[in-house]
Amino acid sequence: MDLSFSPAEQAFRDEVRDFIARNLTAESKRNQRLSPGGIPEKSAWETWHAALYKQGWVAPYWPKEHGGTGWSEAQRYIFENECAKAGTPTLLPFGIQMVGPVLMKFGTEAQKNFYLPRIISGEDYWCQGYSEPGSGSDLASLKTRAVRDGDHYVVNGTKIWTTHAHFATRMFALVRTSDTPKRQEGISFLLIDMKTRGISTRPIITMGGDHEVNQVFFDDVRVPVENRVGEENKGWTYAKYLLEFERGAGFRATRLRRQINELKELLSGRDDDEDKFNERMSGIEIDVDALEMMELKLLSDVQHGRNPGPIASVLKLRGTEIYQDITRLGVDIMGPHALVWEPRRPLYGDFNDPSILPDNELALLPAHLDGRAQTIFGGSSEIQHEIIAKQMLGL
Repeated sequence: MDLSFSPAEQAFRDEVRDFIARNLTAESKRNQRLSPGGIPEKSAWETWHAALYKQGWVAPYWPKEHGGTGWSEAQRYIFENECAKAGTPTLLPFGIQMVGPVLMKFGTEAQKNFYLPRIISGEDYWCQGYSEPGSGSDLASLKTRAVRDGDHYVVNGTKIWTTHAHFATRMFALVRTSDTPKRQEGISFLLIDMKTRGISTRPIITMGGDHEVNQVFFDDVRVPVENRVGEENKGWTYAKYLLEFERGAGFRATRLRRQINELKELLSGRDDDEDKFNERMSGIEIDVDALEMMELKLLSDVQHGRNPGPIASVLKLRGTEIYQDITRLGVDIMGPHALVWEPRRPLYGDFNDPSILPDNELALLPAHLDGRAQTIFGGSSEIQHEIIAKQMLGL
């Protein structure tokens, strides 16, 4: 495995660093740091998205013909790594990382021409309609039904844990279009305009205190058949393809290391506590180093045309577990301060009466509580263990 970058790649790294230095505002960086959820509030990343859009860098993983960068794997890694080091805002993934690649591979030309430019510009704000009450990890048991009525499907049912549905203008959803012995064969993939009559959204406040997820209800919602991606009853194929991007996109190690460094700054000067936490901190740093080596191995495999296999499941599994270790350590370092609860959301902004907690502690407890879901969403850890056991270990 070659870990060195070519002179051209090093020059590209300098270009990325220069772009970040010119465009990442202190406000955007603070807003990201004080966003405890997996996906920050819309206002936390809009300015950064606008800067990337102007530069043509919104979609590093897309080909040029669809508005992407056309970068090599090494360039993508460098870009993600430098953004993570700098603490840039996390962009909404549902359009760029999830439905966009599905449309490029399985969508019609009309769907590509209409939706892809709107994803790049940020005009469309997407959410993911997968999970339902009783259908989470066992997604094939979903019951939201779409019945064909001429040129439309009539959709009835509900989706839950729908991140940012209260902001979204569109949803990509899995719906049942046929009852078959094998449940996966009766599911279709629909693109739904969230302004359509019959759609209602109910907020769910997480135990971290944020309005990040929702329950969405469909009551005789009419969706044009032309909004179906691919063939009817073949949606499970497209859903699995999308999950490869959800679980494997991005590089986690550098962001995790930056979070560790923030905890080191919090801990510095606390002579009585420093020794107590150093061993745990070192153990987490070793785990992050191992995760980074897996990421670099994946990068090397892809660059050399090798199939990396189910490595996305390993990265998702270990990345989320390490994140939980970091947030747990942060709360322990806070000590009695972890009993202070700031109810206002978002945590960033200029409050007339500032919080009792300083900025570097304000998001630690909410992040720890919200982070309990990291090993559930995007495929629970149990699911990732099964994939690894079957596809890597042959069990």
